[in-house]
Amino acid sequence: MLKTTVFEQLKKAMKEKDVLSKGVLTLLKSALDMAEKEKGSALTEEEEVAIVNREIKQTNQALEGAEKAQRDDLIEQEKAKLTLLKSFLPKQLSEDEVKALLTEAGVVQGMNMGDAMKIAKPLLAGKTDGATMSKAVKSLIQ
Repeated sequence: MLKTTVFEQLKKAMKEKDVLSKGVLTLLKSALDMAEKEKGSALTEEEEVAIVNREIKQTNQALEGAEKAQRDDLIEQEKAKLTLLKSFLPKQLSEDEVKALLTEAGVVQGMNMGDAMKIAKPLLAGKTDGATMSKAVKSLIQ
């Protein structure tokens, strides 16, 4: 379970006095705890991955802001956060692998984007990022 792994890494970061990792892992653990509490039961792997992806998206937004402000100190910090957060995701599929899965699932040329995404999202949840998924779907349906 992802929550256990996060907690173990958090304890290790605290012992090693790794401030950055401790902060990131504390935020991730609290997000997982809160989602579990709201649900009233243990989270599924897909739900845990969705929470990690949400944290990655927020960190990407912070990274973009740091780049616009030309804050090199913050850029390095956000990149380190991204690396740590991405380590909790399953192996990400390449665009070619995504296309192969979508073709097998029935996504064909001329298909409506909305219908194709209805097939793609549950199939690829946590296995690839949204940009790669959208790009693969667009190239298949056009």
